[in-house]
Amino acid sequence: MVSFPQHHGVTLLLLAWSGKQLVDAFAPSRRPQRSLAPVSLAAEGFAPAAPVKERPPKPEQENDELDEGEPSTGSLSADEAKRALVDLIPRMTGSDEEYRAVESYVNLLEENYAPVQTIGFLNLAMAGEWQLLFSTNIGGSPGRRLRLRDLVQEIEADGFSGKLTNSAQWDYAEEDGGLFDSTGSFEVKCSYVINQGARMVVDLDDHELRPSRGSKIPGDVPGLVGLLHRAIPNEMFDPNGHAIDTTYLDADLRIVRLTGPNHEGVRNIFMRKGSLKIRPV
Repeated sequence: MVSFPQHHGVTLLLLAWSGKQLVDAFAPSRRPQRSLAPVSLAAEGFAPAAPVKERPPKPEQENDELDEGEPSTGSLSADEAKRALVDLIPRMTGSDEEYRAVESYVNLLEENYAPVQTIGFLNLAMAGEWQLLFSTNIGGSPGRRLRLRDLVQEIEADGFSGKLTNSAQWDYAEEDGGLFDSTGSFEVKCSYVINQGARMVVDLDDHELRPSRGSKIPGDVPGLVGLLHRAIPNEMFDPNGHAIDTTYLDADLRIVRLTGPNHEGVRNIFMRKGSLKIRPV
């Protein structure tokens, strides 16, 4: 069950024709409730990087090789694994071989990563806008009434604390097969602290739904938020109760591992917005 702060709902900012009128809307959770043992969110330094777990393996005879065209990581340097990872993700079709290749590339990068040693350098490296490339926790399909055009995480660092905002750009149709005549952004505003080592403990502050200027105002705001909930990885929609460990970070690629009672072991892969050219299918 998704748990929201009791004093926050979803704030809808109607800027198209109604000035700064505020409307509150709340979409009930559609996620199954899970009960897990408590997990400490405090840690010394970076948490050990557990191997990425993507998909259950196929029978042994089908596990010997990666998909044709995907190189074995045994012969790759970290730079080559990074390039192969960024090239593979936009053209993935969902095969088990592709998921095993992503797992191999991520594990190689994490094994060769030297964590940043000072808070100043960490903040400098991770601050800015990061576009989500891949998550091991993608939810259900939002259906034919919602299109996500972008999903970005922005980090504003300030010493041992800061702000973290997950922002999605959306198009919405009131009916299946209808016109996408409502557009806007959906922001999940959070704060975080680094209480020990370099682990970011995240707290949800607010959800903000903002139609674009001139856009049609959605008639079913809770329904729209429910579709966004299904489309956005749950750890980005409701970041409460988990912490973020950075397992790989350079100028334009960032890999994080989540720890906590709701999203233990989830991996997200980001690229710095505008820094890499990818070749989608």
